[in-house]
Amino acid sequence: MKRREFLRRSALGAGALAIPTLIPRSALAAPGQPGANDRLQIAFIGVGGRARWIMKREDLPGAQIVAVADCYRPRCDEAAAQMEDGDKWAKYQDYRRMLEREKLDAVFVETTCHARVLAMIHAMQAGCDVYGEKPITLTVAEGRTLVNAVKHYKKVFQTGSQQRSMPINAHASRLVREGAIGRVHTVITCNFKGPKVWRAKEPDPEPVPEGLDWDHWCNQTELRPYYRELQFGWAEWAAYDGGGQVWGVSGWGTHSLDQAQCGLGLDDTGPVAVIPEDTGPECRVTLRYANGVALKLEGANRGMEDLGAIFVGDQGRIEILRGDYTADPEELRRNAPPVTPQGDHESIPHIANFFACMRTRGKPNADVETGHRATTLCHLVNICRTVQRKLEWDPVNEQFVGDEEANRLLSRPRRKGYELPRIG
Repeated sequence: MKRREFLRRSALGAGALAIPTLIPRSALAAPGQPGANDRLQIAFIGVGGRARWIMKREDLPGAQIVAVADCYRPRCDEAAAQMEDGDKWAKYQDYRRMLEREKLDAVFVETTCHARVLAMIHAMQAGCDVYGEKPITLTVAEGRTLVNAVKHYKKVFQTGSQQRSMPINAHASRLVREGAIGRVHTVITCNFKGPKVWRAKEPDPEPVPEGLDWDHWCNQTELRPYYRELQFGWAEWAAYDGGGQVWGVSGWGTHSLDQAQCGLGLDDTGPVAVIPEDTGPECRVTLRYANGVALKLEGANRGMEDLGAIFVGDQGRIEILRGDYTADPEELRRNAPPVTPQGDHESIPHIANFFACMRTRGKPNADVETGHRATTLCHLVNICRTVQRKLEWDPVNEQFVGDEEANRLLSRPRRKGYELPRIG
């Protein structure tokens, strides 16, 4: 799609705007041989906590931020004030106008979860490659639409699952896949928490803060009265995320379940059964794969190490942590890459991989299919807890077998003006 067509098709309750056709600089550079002055021009959509962490604490090798957009406009100024060259950024409340006016190679989409897919597809329509924060979707159905969009627009897409680019995580995952602990029969992760359901509260709704486009913030979801708790605590609520908080299914859980998929070598598929092991909204869940492996959400919350997974085989056990791993037998630690310290700079290799793939048009470490499949596990856990029964899952067609109630939970109605574009 040409950029001049972009806003005409994507206008959300606003008049269409014309946009010139953009060929990203990365497409003009020779593969692997960018020119000395060929710095990638990038922008951020959503400049809350995670975006600012990346801006301030991770390197953006070979790239420069030229614009930011946030439906809460004061955040753009706040973020810019914290960065040395922030006074040079173009700042927008409506990211569609940014995509129209700026000549961008890529965007980092760091919005609330419920707004991500639409923004990511709009960015691709405008000619940009995309770094999409995890979890990349709110539902399974919009995840498949996103995968189709990446293929259709031929864009590089990196999911923000930074463990995929940590050398020690890659090494340990390879050990598991190549049989270092024999046949894997069980994978154990933390029993991550699900989201809560919002209920109208007292006192009466609060006034919408100056500079906030509340309609745009609500995006595909119901246009509720404004509460600060919704705007800043959105990750807790099922309308906006699948448990995006600390120890949540789609928050820390996305990293852990992605590590499970990576170690099993099942990045392009999923389980065939989803089984509640007890009852209640926080019940333990087992995901069983066609090869017999059982992925069990049953471990207790211990610490940041639970952002990984424990792989149990018939000849040993490997626990892959964030940036490290333990092994039994211990000799499987021999020749391991250095530990990746947690915190500042841990995402640098992941961002560098994204930029490198932009230049070569190669497949990044956490491509869109990988991100979609890992996020789908989160959605399956939440759906199983909702219906409280065993579900048979078809990972090819991404449907539950013979369960229409569960299938209805794979998508959600989208508010008028925030529908996903038709791809193709």
